[in-house]
Amino acid sequence: MGFPSELKYTKDHEWLMIEEGNEATVGITDYALDQLGDVVHLELPEVGDAFDAGSTFGTIESTKTVSDLYMPVSGKIIAVNKDLIDSLDTLTDNPFEDGWLVKIAFDEEDGDLLDASSYEAFIKEDE
Repeated sequence: MGFPSELKYTKDHEWLMIEEGNEATVGITDYALDQLGDVVHLELPEVGDAFDAGSTFGTIESTKTVSDLYMPVSGKIIAVNKDLIDSLDTLTDNPFEDGWLVKIAFDEEDGDLLDASSYEAFIKEDE
């Protein structure tokens, strides 16, 4: 299980890839997906919805549990990966590329984001 170094991570197991300017892509880590097991349902927000950092922006349901998805930064949704709803395998097969969840125009980068090595250390502490 690897964690791309160009991404930022949260302790809630979401990842954030900062794009041009104030746009970013948000997803869930393969570690979280491994812990969840088989994903059977995904609920995502609509374009235009606004969220504060740390607020719930959707849910992911597996055969084990239903978990909230938490927004890593404050901002407004500018794109939603609707293809995932019909093809959940994409999420588990490739969570860091085609398995992205939403794109957001964010207000500012949150100070609670972790780099890849810090996230990996956090996971090891948690096990």
